[in-house]
Amino acid sequence: MAKTQLNVRVDEGTARAARERATARGMSVNRYIEELVRQDAGEIGHTFVEAASDFMKQYEAVFVEEFGAEREGGARETGAHEAGTREAGTREGRR
Repeated sequence: MAKTQLNVRVDEGTARAARERATARGMSVNRYIEELVRQDAGEIGHTFVEAASDFMKQYEAVFVEEFGAEREGGARETGAHEAGTREAGTREGRR
């Protein structure tokens, strides 16, 4: 693929950060900036979905404990009802 030169002016702090982060990742500043632009241009959505999936896997047990295992016939409605019932019971206990 043909390359085009792009000159960008940034303050010294930004330039230093770019150099440090590129070095930490084992790549040139040019490649680092190129990767950032690619991510911003569309790949970042994929990264978000992967992160959300990892989060759900990590906290699945917490969600199951709070809302119950997914069941046929509207587990979400049942979970919401149970949560509301628990909340009402807590309020009743305070009276």
